[in-house]
Amino acid sequence: MTDFTRDLKDETDVTDRLSLDETKTTPVLDQGTVDPVYQAKAHVLNNAIQQIGMGKYQWELFVLVGFGWAADNMWPVITSLILPAVALEFNQSKPPLLSLAQNIGLLAGAVFWGFGCDIFGRRLAFNATIGVTAVFGLVAAGSPNFAAIGCFAALWSFGVGGNLPVDSAVFLEFLPGSHQYLLTILSIFWAFAQLLATLVAWPLLGYHTCSAEQTTPCTRAQNFGWRWFMIAMGGFSMVCFILRFVVFTLYESPKFLMGKGKDAEAVAVVHKVAAKNNRTSSLSIADLEVHDDEGPQGTDAAAALKRKLEKIDLRHVRALFRTKKIAYSTTLIMCIWAFIGLAFPLYNAFIPYTLSSRGASFGDGSTYLTYRNSLIIAVLGIPGALLGGVLVEVPNFGRKGTLALSTILTGVFLFGSTTAKNSNSLLGWNCAFSFMSNVMYAVLYAYTPEIFPTKDRGTGNALTASANRVFGIMAPIVAIYANLETAAPVYVSGALFLAAGVLECLLPFESQGKASL
Repeated sequence: MTDFTRDLKDETDVTDRLSLDETKTTPVLDQGTVDPVYQAKAHVLNNAIQQIGMGKYQWELFVLVGFGWAADNMWPVITSLILPAVALEFNQSKPPLLSLAQNIGLLAGAVFWGFGCDIFGRRLAFNATIGVTAVFGLVAAGSPNFAAIGCFAALWSFGVGGNLPVDSAVFLEFLPGSHQYLLTILSIFWAFAQLLATLVAWPLLGYHTCSAEQTTPCTRAQNFGWRWFMIAMGGFSMVCFILRFVVFTLYESPKFLMGKGKDAEAVAVVHKVAAKNNRTSSLSIADLEVHDDEGPQGTDAAAALKRKLEKIDLRHVRALFRTKKIAYSTTLIMCIWAFIGLAFPLYNAFIPYTLSSRGASFGDGSTYLTYRNSLIIAVLGIPGALLGGVLVEVPNFGRKGTLALSTILTGVFLFGSTTAKNSNSLLGWNCAFSFMSNVMYAVLYAYTPEIFPTKDRGTGNALTASANRVFGIMAPIVAIYANLETAAPVYVSGALFLAAGVLECLLPFESQGKASL
């Protein structure tokens, strides 16, 4: 999540200036790249938004974008919460296949919507992503078999996968540079989404789900809780969609319109935003057309796609390996993201299933305890993220120290969970895991973009995010063959966290108290 938003933040860097003709910033992409006219006009539009400042339109958009942030975390949590009940009802011997379907959908959605919003527009994608999620989330409640719920999981995840790339683009293209800190504040929606999902799951799944301890077949009538849960969560997403599509009037992104050669419409949108904020803008069509003399501007879909692909220009990749030290740093951070990308979902995505199956072996695997404990674990994650923000500023400890220690302790707590002799002990270890893994992620999301040079940061973030997603798809496959009812997946996950922690100790750069290049 955060690495992606920081990438976009760099690409839309604006200044505090009020003049549309002056500039104090250095563009992320070098002058004379794919489309210099587009770049020049984009800077003019960025500065026009800065001139307008923060107002009613952006604050309303902040809340609606928060719905997308919430969906990004809420729906993977939903998948993990329904997994035990779905596996029991459909007598599925390989439950992780549901998570595999979800992860494939997330990857496909991120690619499709990320590139697509540059072709068919931000407005359509902004509304469609959460709309697709809501529709297939609701439809999934009627799934007649495991194959059906797997297909619907992939389809709702296809919508979820586009939320961060699209919503980040929409928000940043209307956000003044002076308020880009709100990107960090959006993480509040991400954190509380897990709380919402587990809070709703507790009464619905806790009281209307087959128990792992029962010896009779699990029937649909006995196990209707997960279906009510899907209806509740799909309904919540549908409300979010209605608020976006019906209640709020989203203007098409000025940069998208300009990229299509519609300069007049782009200027009109800027003035509409200014009017809604009870302010005025000095932007005129002439401010954009003056750059037409610098060369032809591509305005078709192919040109938009070409601009998008500029982010992964091999020149930027080569720049991240141009010296031994930078190459060493880039390789290490990619390996760290890859290891964590496999380790975290390998355990975290199956926590409710683990609580249920191991609770049954302890003699107290009731569905009530399973989902109550899931809620407690979710609560412990919030202070962990806050602590991470404090520890990174501790002198002589910094980012590297906090990151390495929190990652190693995350692995240690996982190994500790294998010693649990009862459900309360297992809950304690899982709470410690949740707390420390949130410390780890808070630091990792901040540290990663800081160690990349500004002009190559987007490519660096893309490389680390790709490593994380690809290895994330491998997690359910490993879980299938490792058997979730044994401690094998826990040992694999814990070992990967420990390996990542060791690699973090070897990172060559400490970014505490230093400005990024």
